[in-house]
Amino acid sequence: MLFQFRKSVLIPAALLLLTAIGGKSQAQEKFDSKLLKNGKYTLGCYSVNGSDETAIGTFTIGINTTSDKLALTTVMALTGMEEWKDTSISNLNDFKPVYRASHSTLKDMVLHFGNNVTGYYVDKKTGEKTQIKEAGNQYFIDSYTYPFILSLLPLSSGYSTDLPVYEYKPTNTANLKKAVVEEVKNSTWISKFTGKHDVWEVTVVEPSTDERSVSYIDKKTRRLWQIDMWANGQQIRMVDLETDFNSIKAPFDKDATMKMVKGGKAIISGQVFARDFDDNGTIWAKMQVMNIQAKQVAPRGTQVILIPYNDYFKEWIKTNDSQRKKGREGIALLDEAAQCIKTTRVYDDAGHFEFVNLMPGEYLLYTEFSYDHSYTQTEVVGYTDHYINGMFQGTSANTVNRNYSTGAGAVVKKVVTVSKPDEKVDVKLKKTRA
Repeated sequence: MLFQFRKSVLIPAALLLLTAIGGKSQAQEKFDSKLLKNGKYTLGCYSVNGSDETAIGTFTIGINTTSDKLALTTVMALTGMEEWKDTSISNLNDFKPVYRASHSTLKDMVLHFGNNVTGYYVDKKTGEKTQIKEAGNQYFIDSYTYPFILSLLPLSSGYSTDLPVYEYKPTNTANLKKAVVEEVKNSTWISKFTGKHDVWEVTVVEPSTDERSVSYIDKKTRRLWQIDMWANGQQIRMVDLETDFNSIKAPFDKDATMKMVKGGKAIISGQVFARDFDDNGTIWAKMQVMNIQAKQVAPRGTQVILIPYNDYFKEWIKTNDSQRKKGREGIALLDEAAQCIKTTRVYDDAGHFEFVNLMPGEYLLYTEFSYDHSYTQTEVVGYTDHYINGMFQGTSANTVNRNYSTGAGAVVKKVVTVSKPDEKVDVKLKKTRA
């Protein structure tokens, strides 16, 4: 069957990506090897229950083609488990397998393909070793290469085919099986980095088990963006994490950046506060508002972030601002860049903070906090007409003062320059608009 897993055992579930579909030998000439691209990709693995996804690990794929061979290497890293490593080599002209090796906590397996399939399988739970030898001169595809072989088919709306697949298991009565590309149709897939992609939505079923998978394959690049798999009442999802996508071109020097925030004697200190309203065109300037608590300091414990404002961070911030304007998620920092960001907290009830051990350079300070906005507003509740000897003299407004309190928030950021090695820079981080 395509894959096996139980609710209590998530490891075999992840193997779904590696399992095969089987069928007719006529498929040999259908694959277009020119669509393959060398590279390394990482898929996130998730257990799906309705609308909830639970991360269970990652699956990293390396693809390398030579003049006549396709080499596929993978590393499966599941939460709390040792890595599983697999290698598969196939002929590039017809994708018939040449070599397969699999090493995990459960098994060691090595297969050589030719006129016969030979090799061994070691069950690490029992220690039992099985020698393998069986006929291999018929045409089939190694189950391990299935997701990539699928993307090389001449996909189009309504396309369907059967594929022959070889998958060795000690419990199998036969290692050749058939699966059916049952349905291909137009769809779209949304990337948080690169936006909308036109894809083929490809449904594959295995008739003997009624297990099913749906793959989302890019029409232009044939990249496998996502695959959903169902078996034994469970769903597993694998999603391309796009770890190769990086629009940040500026280089990052971790040693120099870390020295910038830890290797000096300069200090940046100051106060964080908000001024609710001003006289320059806010809605409040047009109302009769009194007794505004103009200076709202950040509460004790408010986090303040310091980012060394070098070329890498400047480009990262600019790119993420552009991403958000397009309705996309931001681009994650490099792990080594994230390690160079410093944080501190407001240490008193007057909004004061401090960063120490800094080198000369530019720094971006960022913080956000909530506060209660209290004010008194004068409201007109009526009018009184005034008469003398029956003659109308004018009208006066009757007013009352009402007290209000509403929740408000402040987001503050400021670029600060340290010019001297031992300089102490005092900063006012203030939000001046409602």
